[in-house]
Amino acid sequence: MNKLYPWQDELWQRWAGLRARLPHAVLLKGAQGIGKFDFAMNIARSLLCEQPPAGGLACDGCSSCHWFQQQTHPDFRLIQPDALSAQEEESEGGKKPARQISVDQIRALADFSSLSAHQGGYRVVLIHPAETMNANAANALLKTLEEPSGRMLFILVTHKPQQLPPTILSRCLALAAPLPPPETSAAWLKQQGVDDQAALLAQAGFAPLRAARLAEEAEEDAAAYRHFLQEIGRPAQFDVFALAEQLQRTEPARVIHWLQQWCCDLGSAKLAGKVLYHIELADTIRNLAGKVMVFDLLRYQKELLVARREAAHPLNPRLLFESLLLSYRNMMLGGAA
Repeated sequence: MNKLYPWQDELWQRWAGLRARLPHAVLLKGAQGIGKFDFAMNIARSLLCEQPPAGGLACDGCSSCHWFQQQTHPDFRLIQPDALSAQEEESEGGKKPARQISVDQIRALADFSSLSAHQGGYRVVLIHPAETMNANAANALLKTLEEPSGRMLFILVTHKPQQLPPTILSRCLALAAPLPPPETSAAWLKQQGVDDQAALLAQAGFAPLRAARLAEEAEEDAAAYRHFLQEIGRPAQFDVFALAEQLQRTEPARVIHWLQQWCCDLGSAKLAGKVLYHIELADTIRNLAGKVMVFDLLRYQKELLVARREAAHPLNPRLLFESLLLSYRNMMLGGAA
């Protein structure tokens, strides 16, 4: 199990201050890729540990810690979409694992709630990411939160708290996990053997774990990203259909994320003269930003948001990329075909 990341010490101290009067539900919120899930697991492990050291983290030596290592702790439940739990991309029969937390998963907690704690202490339920609960699952959880069982803690980990019902938010104590300072993230990435830390952090929205994952991407994907940047940096010349064809092997959500970051830099350069994500292409971006209308840029960003929400559904990636890239080129050329 992961111990605390270097940027989580202060957050752990804030959590430690809550333990004297422990709430029945905690909402751990923050950007994706900063270690919130690992932090929540540390909360669960330390709360159930039989002999936690002075710092409050789990000892790693007691029977409770052993159960966690074996993923068999009787007083702990992890609720997450099947897609995160599945070892294979598709389950038996070719059916893709669910990307949402279902109502059945939440209802299954009823038996767990009614049981006495195996160790006579707390029971812990970790829901991750909480915003993937469908409407029925959220309603079922609300009923449980309205009538909490004694010495039972719910930890809801979320990247998008705005997507949770206000009724659930109001019944949780919020614990915000901030983005770590760039220098702290860069130092950690360097310790992991990652080169070019500043560029990767910028590309990852300054989330260090996401930056580490980007560093592990295959060279083919890295080459596709470099080619993508080269092409959209010259909107009057690039071949939309050829680029869409070349991007077919890349996950649609990933390409949309690239476009969103590029447009964010265009908007930031136009309004504030700053480039956040593609620092090495700052001159190109500032030049392009002077040619795009703010209203057109906002409209295109809205189109990308819609595409991002629909990216997980079955579709033809090439046609999607063609549509988005044509819209981008039209925006940059002032509506010209």
